[in-house]
Amino acid sequence: MAEKKKESFTVTDRRLFTSEGELRKEASEEQETAASTRTASAERSLETAPPPPNPTAAEQKQQADAYRRSSLEMDRQVELEGQSAKDLEITFERFLASLYMSGMLQLGLMQEQGVTPQLDLIGARQTIDSLALLSEKTKGNLSGKEANFLQNALYELRMAYVEVTNAIAKGPQQASVAR
Repeated sequence: MAEKKKESFTVTDRRLFTSEGELRKEASEEQETAASTRTASAERSLETAPPPPNPTAAEQKQQADAYRRSSLEMDRQVELEGQSAKDLEITFERFLASLYMSGMLQLGLMQEQGVTPQLDLIGARQTIDSLALLSEKTKGNLSGKEANFLQNALYELRMAYVEVTNAIAKGPQQASVAR
């Protein structure tokens, strides 16, 4: 008589929320573990890969000249369309505003016209941390206006991040009851 094989399998619940609408503790731990594993793997591959050779001074000059020519042509086209090329110049405040807008988009609090908002908490956190790093590294080198802009952007993004993560932690049912 043939022996009966015992087969077994494991069922793993990968849903993010419980039937009550609360975030499952296991789900958030699984995500954190997966994210840290991906980050560690990426860091290891960066450590083991040999760095590319630095461009020579002649290559850097050639690239800078080509960039300058291309930018001048773009400025000329903008001027022909009746706009000021000065509006295209990047300033520190415009750079900060770009990071601020990126953070708000990543938090799903702003959206491009006609596009559904997308939530990217890891990206938002990295954007906020980048602004904090800029704040730390530029301390004492910014005008009052620039420093104020940076601190306000950081404050607003941090508060928005906390609100979004708290709303997620409460779950959809608790959030709708609170309204």
